[in-house]
Amino acid sequence: MKTKKQIIGQRGEQEACSLLTGLGHKIICRNWRSAHLEIDIISLSGGVLHIVEVKTRSGAFPADPAEKVDPEKCRRLVRAANAFLGSRMRALLPADLEVQFDVVAVVFKEPAPEVEYYPEAFLPIYY
Repeated sequence: MKTKKQIIGQRGEQEACSLLTGLGHKIICRNWRSAHLEIDIISLSGGVLHIVEVKTRSGAFPADPAEKVDPEKCRRLVRAANAFLGSRMRALLPADLEVQFDVVAVVFKEPAPEVEYYPEAFLPIYY
């Protein structure tokens, strides 16, 4: 049985996928895992592979969910992206892709969720 936090997280990822699809992204996979590493959404748009972290909150919180993507989370996303690029999945994608790290912040509140997209949220060279 899923916890309330897991259910809200899944709803947030669905909102993020809807936003990305509306922007022309093709969703390659969701919740990709390798050992203890995870990528919420991997999408393709043009010649760019998007590694997307989704942060979801419900109700009124004083901080933007995107602020929860701290330097340690960025390092883990870079490691996860490297693992993905070294996996069998990589063979299914074009050879000359750029990789971009994005964040989608979702806040569930009435009357509709607020969804913010932060393309190129960070550069991996610093991690």
